[in-house]
Amino acid sequence: MGSASRAAALAAVACFVGGAVAVTVAVVAGPAAGWTGYVSEAGIGSGGYPAVYRIGVLVFAAGLLPLSVVAAGTSRVAAALFAGAAVGGALSGVATCSEGCPLPPFEAATVADLVHGVASIAAVGACVLAMPVVATRATTRLRRASLAAAAVAFPLAAAVGVGMLTIGRGAVVGVTERVLLITVAVWLITLAARLPER
Repeated sequence: MGSASRAAALAAVACFVGGAVAVTVAVVAGPAAGWTGYVSEAGIGSGGYPAVYRIGVLVFAAGLLPLSVVAAGTSRVAAALFAGAAVGGALSGVATCSEGCPLPPFEAATVADLVHGVASIAAVGACVLAMPVVATRATTRLRRASLAAAAVAFPLAAAVGVGMLTIGRGAVVGVTERVLLITVAVWLITLAARLPER
């Protein structure tokens, strides 16, 4: 793999790590601290931590673009999923939800809430769908890492979806969402770091 692809992969890793750190700091130390509610609640309002959260989301989403370039050599489908996830992630960072990030069917949602929710779900969903796609085309180590990530992420994503529709906002969905996001972030960092080795 050429130097341009290695540079793109390095840029993706830097964005993923930097974005994940910023989001984690905002979620843990900000006013939306704790394991209940949605992660997106850390980005509500003005001031330091909400701004850090939104910047972190945008930086993380930006990392998906160079990753899509690198992944194109392995799978065009995966590359397209990463590019779509980048758009969804960026929209999620720009379209802030209202207090509590309400979503149907349990709460009345504004247009911004729906845009943010759909964009966030689409971005994470695209990354989760990319896991088995990458596994079919990657090297042995990446195949194993991608299959392991998919084995964890698919049930978690299903649980989050079912939880949103059946019990709504709360500790169960909050904890499950956080574990899913950690799984996706770790896999993306691993993928970006390892793809240039193929």
